[in-house]
Amino acid sequence: MANVTVIGAQWGDEGKGKIVDWLASRADAVVRFQGGHNAGHTLVVGDQTYKLSLLPSGIVTGTLSIIGNGVVLDPWHLKAEIEKLEGQGVAITTENFAVADNCPLILPLHRDLDALREAAAGAGKIGTTGRGIGPAYEDKVGRRAIRVCDLAHLDDLGPQLDRLCAHHDALRAGFGQPPVDRAALVAELKAIAPYVLQFAAPVWKRLNTVKKAGARILFEGAQGVLLDVDHGTYPFVTSSNTVSGTAASGSGLGPGATGFVLGIVKAYTTRVGSGPFPTELEDETGQRLGERGHEFGTVTGRKRRCGWFDAVLVRQSCAISGVTGIALTKLDVLDGFEKVKICTGYRLHGKVLDYFPAHAADQASVEPIYEEMEGWAGTTAGARSWADLPAQAIKYISRVQELIECPVALVSTSPEREDTILVRDPFTD
Repeated sequence: MANVTVIGAQWGDEGKGKIVDWLASRADAVVRFQGGHNAGHTLVVGDQTYKLSLLPSGIVTGTLSIIGNGVVLDPWHLKAEIEKLEGQGVAITTENFAVADNCPLILPLHRDLDALREAAAGAGKIGTTGRGIGPAYEDKVGRRAIRVCDLAHLDDLGPQLDRLCAHHDALRAGFGQPPVDRAALVAELKAIAPYVLQFAAPVWKRLNTVKKAGARILFEGAQGVLLDVDHGTYPFVTSSNTVSGTAASGSGLGPGATGFVLGIVKAYTTRVGSGPFPTELEDETGQRLGERGHEFGTVTGRKRRCGWFDAVLVRQSCAISGVTGIALTKLDVLDGFEKVKICTGYRLHGKVLDYFPAHAADQASVEPIYEEMEGWAGTTAGARSWADLPAQAIKYISRVQELIECPVALVSTSPEREDTILVRDPFTD
């Protein structure tokens, strides 16, 4: 039985929550391996809707759910999200949930810095969620982070606080802000420490035990490949690596454990916040896609920008992240369009490109080259087999596969868990 790594192959918001939830019911463990509570997953199970931003999607099904060391953790948000789910009847205990003890913490000073920078950036804003994700990752690589394991040794925190505050006090002074209130920070950490520490564990050890037992592990990525700090539309990216390889380093398991890489791909393209978007539609068609797809960010509530499917970007994401097969989501949003378009290449200064260039100026200047196809009048919503799909919808899926050079493993036709067409089982193929 294979493990499965799920990543977004566009700019996030591809519908990973539903797919991970669908897979989690067949997994023995689900692991978040990067990002923080800037991720947003919406799960619809029966008449219940769950909105997650930090907890792994498997928690709703009672599957062992783990936050790996590659995640940056806001302990106060963790408590609030757990309490909210418990209010919806979800049982969360030390038996089915664990947090890596070497996981870096997001502190109030990180949120402060995030907001100060974005407010001062003017036209240079990158569209951060303001939740402190980037500054927390900076402190991690700067070797001044406070980690989950430090919560058990707060009386010995002095030298770490010296390093941390020396950095942040200088930055805050530049923004005309007072130094970090160390006493208040320590008091807040002491108040939250017992709650977090009950879940803290060397999760690499627990995962290796699960692996040796031959159990199925599902690695759950956040955001999307086009937001990867190395491979995305820099600087309009997140602060972590979102590609599949991060599942190994962000969980404590080796690269051989990542298994089948499932790339989640929306049948059109969306993006939240600033940054290049070659196929963006700022017209009635774009508005129609947004309204039909209910395109608002799970975490921020921001309206998503919408456009036609960009096969160039998805092909690039699949290659970079070693995608084995894709899950095509929200196909039903295209129902009723007389014509649908797919971007097959770009023009840049008179040249035709079959890839997305690295420089921001070139990314902003490319013009999409479209291939137009007939739409379909029938509905794909709720389809659970190929026989339920209009012929032209099947042609669209086939053309997507050809252009991105990667096969379709699943097709999702509604937010409901069971409205899924299984072409290739990621756990057994």
